[in-house]
Amino acid sequence: MKIEELEKRIKLIEIRNKKVETDKAWETSLTRKILLISFTFLSIGLYMNAIGVNNPWLNAVIPSLGFLLSTLSPAYFKKTWTNKQRKLLN
Repeated sequence: MKIEELEKRIKLIEIRNKKVETDKAWETSLTRKILLISFTFLSIGLYMNAIGVNNPWLNAVIPSLGFLLSTLSPAYFKKTWTNKQRKLLN
């Protein structure tokens, strides 16, 4: 392989890595979590309002918080699992 080809491949890998890093940062960002809970709250509140549930906005809080917790907890379990796997492999 020529040096130019290797440099081009390295550049493509660096571009891909930067995209992966950005995607991961988005997945764990506070902005994403706020948007998720907001959209969940709005959609559940609108639905409950449409079907005539009493206090739809108050009742939409619990499922929204539950959804938020479900997005936060996998990070903890992933970290615990990954640490355990590392110990097993060493």
